[in-house]
Amino acid sequence: MADKQTLLDIVEKSLDPDRFRQHHWEGTFEQYLDMVSKNPRIARNAFQRIYDMILHFGTERYKAHRQDIIRYNFFSDPIDKGIDAIYGLDVPLMNLVDFFKSAAHGYGTEHRILLLHGPVGSAKSTIARLLKKGLEYYSKLDEGALYTFSWKVTDNEGREVLHPCPMHEEPLRLIPVEARKQVLAVLNQDLPESHQVFMEGALDPFCRKMFEDLLLNYDGDWHKVMEHIVVRRMVLSEKDRRGIGTFQPKDEKNQDSTELTGDINYRKIAEYGSDSDPRAFNFDGELNIANRGMIEFIEVLKLDVAFLYDLLGASQEHVIKPKKFAQTDIDEIIIGHTNEPEYKKLQANEMMEAFRDRTVKIDIPYNIRLEDEIKIYEKDFNTERIRGIHIAPHTIETAAMWSVLTRLEEPKKAGLTLLQKLKLYNGKSIPNFTEDSVIELRSEAPREGLQGISPRYIQDKVSNSLVSEQAMQEKCINPFMVMNELEAGLSHHSLINDEETKKRYRELLGVVRDEYEDILKTEVQRAISADEDAIKRLCSNYIDNVRAYTQHEKVRNRYTGKDEEPDERLMRSIEEKIDIPESRKDDFRQEIMNYIGALSLDGKKFEYTTNARLHKALELKLFEDQRDTIKLKNVVSGVVDDETQAKIDVVKQRLIKYFGYNETSATDVLNYVASIFARGDSKQE
Repeated sequence: MADKQTLLDIVEKSLDPDRFRQHHWEGTFEQYLDMVSKNPRIARNAFQRIYDMILHFGTERYKAHRQDIIRYNFFSDPIDKGIDAIYGLDVPLMNLVDFFKSAAHGYGTEHRILLLHGPVGSAKSTIARLLKKGLEYYSKLDEGALYTFSWKVTDNEGREVLHPCPMHEEPLRLIPVEARKQVLAVLNQDLPESHQVFMEGALDPFCRKMFEDLLLNYDGDWHKVMEHIVVRRMVLSEKDRRGIGTFQPKDEKNQDSTELTGDINYRKIAEYGSDSDPRAFNFDGELNIANRGMIEFIEVLKLDVAFLYDLLGASQEHVIKPKKFAQTDIDEIIIGHTNEPEYKKLQANEMMEAFRDRTVKIDIPYNIRLEDEIKIYEKDFNTERIRGIHIAPHTIETAAMWSVLTRLEEPKKAGLTLLQKLKLYNGKSIPNFTEDSVIELRSEAPREGLQGISPRYIQDKVSNSLVSEQAMQEKCINPFMVMNELEAGLSHHSLINDEETKKRYRELLGVVRDEYEDILKTEVQRAISADEDAIKRLCSNYIDNVRAYTQHEKVRNRYTGKDEEPDERLMRSIEEKIDIPESRKDDFRQEIMNYIGALSLDGKKFEYTTNARLHKALELKLFEDQRDTIKLKNVVSGVVDDETQAKIDVVKQRLIKYFGYNETSATDVLNYVASIFARGDSKQE
C-alpha cells in the first residue's frame, strides 16, 4: 500500500510556490507603467502575442519540390509531447502563420475572420485547440506575461471591495485618449515595427462607469482615480473563461446573441435601479471573456445570421454591441472552421457577401504524403498505448496507404499508376520521373486532399480490429484484418452515399493488398537471404569475376587452383535480378569497378551493402538459390522434415529480429508467402 507521506511529497514537489506568486502578482498602476517602459512587449495586442507565441518554439527550414518551407515547431505540440501534433500540413500552416504575422504588423488581416476550411477530420479543430493551448502556456511564461486590473472601492458598509475588469482590459487603456499618442511615442521609440505597442479603443462599459464615477468624486484628478487600480497578472485559461472562448452553434431556434455579448443581471437591477447600468449587466458572453486572447467558432457557418452580423463588427471594427450599451472595443483573434458543404452554401448565398469579404480562408486538406499520414496513426496506435496486442509490421502503413490513395486524383501522365503517384509524393524515385514531374502532378490536381477518406475512419477501423475476437485470441492484428474492417465499413459509411465512390475505394483496397503482398515477399526473401557469410561469399565471387571480365583476365579457381574464364552465367544470374539487360551488362560491370576504385581512392573499403542496387541483386540471387533448400512451399501442406523446419525457424527469427514481427505474425507471414509461392509453382506446372 502506498505511503500517505510519499503521495503528499509527490504533490508538494509538483507545486512551485514562486511560480504561483508570479502568476498572481498584484501592484499599482505606477508599477505597471514602470514595467511597460522597461519591456513594452507586455502591452502587445492579441495578434502580436499569438505570433510571438508560435515563434517562441522555433522553426526549421527545408526545401520540398523546389519550394522553401518553414516548419513551425509549435505545431508539433512540444507542450504536451505531441498529443496534438499536426503532420504533413507545413504549407497550410505557413499560410496561417503569415496571417498572424501580417496582423501583428497591423497590415490589415487583424480586421478579418480566420476561416479554416477543409474536409471532416482534417485537423481544423486540432489546430484551433493547439493555438488555445499555446496561448495558455505562453501566458504563464515571463516572456508571455500580460496584465489586467481590478477596481478597489469602498462599499456602503465601509469595506474595501475588488471589482475585476469583466473583459480583462489592458491597463494602458486607463490612460486618457489625449495623452496616449505621446505615451505610445515614448514606448515605441526603440522598438521594431513588428513589436510596437498599439493602443486603440476605450474601456468596456463597466470600467468606464467606474472610471467616470471616481473622476467625478475626485473632481477630475486622474492620479487619485489610479489609486483605486490594482494591476494584476493574468494567465489565459479556457476553463476559467479568461481570454479564451469557444462557441458552438446549437439548434437554430434556440440561438441567442446574448451568448456572445452578455446579458442583463436581473437580480442587480433592484440594487442599481436601471437595466442600462453596466453594473447590472453580465459581460460574460464568449466575445467578452475572449478579449485579449482568441475565440474559436466551431462550425462557424452554421451560426444564425444574427450571430454572423455580430462577427462582422467584431472582426472589421473590433467592436461588439452588448444589449442596451454602446459599441464596446475588443482585442481578440476570431477563428472559425467549416467543412466543404457549408462553405459551398456560403458561396452560393448572395446575402452573405459581406461575411465572405471579411474572411481569410485557409485550406486545411488531408495528408497526401504517406509518411505523414502514418505518423497520425502511430501517435494513437503504438507500443506505449496498445499493450498486450502486437500490431504486425505494415498494419498502419497499409491503412494509411489506402487513405492517401482515396484522396489522390488519377494521374494524367501515361504510364503512371495512382500507386506510383503516391510513391512519388512520398519522396520515392521512379524511373523517368523527376522532381519537375512531381511539381507538375501537384499543379494539375489542386484539390487533392480536400476529398477522400478521413483519418477518423481509419482510426475507428483499427480500433475495431484491436478489440475483435481474433485479436483477443491471437493477441495480434495484421494488415489483412484491418483491410477487411476498412472494406466492411464502406457499406454503411455515413459520408459516402455514392456507389461508384464505394466501388472505387474497394478497388483501391485491392491495389493496397497487391502492394502488401509484394512487401511481404520482399521481406521473406530478405530474411531467407540474410545469411551474411553467404552473401559476402557471393559478392566476393561476383566482384572477382567482374574484375577479371573488365580487365580481360582469367579467374583463379579457389578449389582447383586453375585459371578459368570469368563465369558469365554467374554474373548474368545476379545482374538479371535488377533488370540489367544483356546490352547494358558491360556498362554496369564497368560502373561497379569505377565505384570500387573511387572508394579505394578515398581510403574506403567496398562492402556488399555500399551499393544499393548490387545489394538487392545479391539478396535476390541468394534467395533464389536458398529457396528450394528451405522448401518454403511445403509449409502450406504442413509436411516439413526436421532439417527444413530448422531452416524455417531461422528465417522466422530473422523476421522477428530485423523486421519487427512477433512469433504469431512471423508464422502468419511465412505461411502466407509460402502459399503465394505454392500458387505460383502450380501455375507454372
